[in-house]
This record gives sequence, C-alpha cells and structure tokens, in this order.
Amino acid sequence: QAVVDFEQLSEHAAAFRGHDVGFCCLGTTRAKAGADGFVRVDRDYVAQAAELARAGGCKHFVLQSSQGANQDSCFLYLRVKGEVENLVQSVGFDRCTILRPAVLLCKRRESRPAEWMAQQFLGVVAKVFPTAYSVPVETVARAMVASVLQPGKGNVEVLENAAIHELGKT
Repeated sequence: QAVVDFEQLSEHAAAFRGHDVGFCCLGTTRAKAGADGFVRVDRDYVAQAAELARAGGCKHFVLQSSQGANQDSCFLYLRVKGEVENLVQSVGFDRCTILRPAVLLCKRRESRPAEWMAQQFLGVVAKVFPTAYSVPVETVARAMVASVLQPGKGNVEVLENAAIHELGKT
C-alpha cells in the first residue's frame, strides 16, 4: 500500500508501476469539498491516476462511476462523472470497465443526513425492486473483482446497476 499526495500525484508515479489491473473508487462530495474541490477529486485526480497507471503498465482499469453519468448533464455531479468516464477511456487501456451503480448502500463515518434518509427509504424499496435504485457497496466490490476475472466484452464495458447486481453475485 502506498500513500500518495494527490496534489503532487506525478511525483508518485512509481506507486502506479507494475500493476496489470487498476481499481478506482475515488470520490468526494460537493458538500465536503465545494464545487471546485469535487471536480478536482472526482475528475482530475481520477484521470491523472488512470494516466499514471497506464504509463506504469496497467492493462485493465476498473472505474466506479455513477448511474446517470453524462458529460452533457446540467447537474455537476453527473456531468463530472461523464467527463471522467470519457477521460479514462481515452487513456488507451487494453480494457476498461466502468461501473455505474445507483445509490450506494453503506455505513459511513461522516454524517450525511440526506443520504441516510435516502438509504433508509431505498433499503425498503430494494426489497421489492432489488436492482432498480440502490446497491450495497459489497456488491459493487464483488462486481469490480468479478469483471477482472471474466472475459471482456470489448475494450470498454459499461455496467449499469442491474448488471452490477448480477455480476456481484459471482
């Protein structure tokens, strides 16, 4: 495990060398980092990490994005997620897997009251529609690993929430 300074990420290029597969779940919130900080973390840091990973020999990059990611969205969150998806794809990995989970069901250390309320509601909805609006983080993690262990379906594969649930069962 290597600890890096994301503000000086290029100085840590050695940490990205010698890996066949890269996993990226990096992200923050606008509330925590402000709009500029959110863009810097969720787009710029991720894109730079992908570039360093590719330069270091990474062949398969697995990115956790978001349901609804779209570079043309009028919503900052979805626009930035769409932008970073495109940036990561343009790096030129032999294989790129993008997961677009819906609301992540997890326990967090910090308080996010709106997210907590959504998780409570969606936890109940998930009993009726298990793959529609949410996904446990453990399922996303299993799907990320499983995506590496199975043959790819092209250079770029985008897995929406239902596919994440399915792959996360393996």
